[in-house]
Amino acid sequence: MSELSRLRWRCRRGMKELDVVLESYLAVCYPDAPQNEQTAFERLLELSDPELLYRVTGRDAPADEIEARVIEALRRTAHS
Repeated sequence: MSELSRLRWRCRRGMKELDVVLESYLAVCYPDAPQNEQTAFERLLELSDPELLYRVTGRDAPADEIEARVIEALRRTAHS
């Protein structure tokens, strides 16, 4: 299984809304993102659905500046 296929599988969540946001980011932003942002995205995928949803919706603060950039990109790709 390729790395992108593995990540695509990890983007499948219990919430359809998260699936759409994560899969959009993976297709649009992830391939050209710097390594540190790719790593931050992969760390986000380790969060539970509620934790991830709170980060994406702004109810919970990002862990650091790099994660904040990834979350902002997630939001942009969700609205495009």
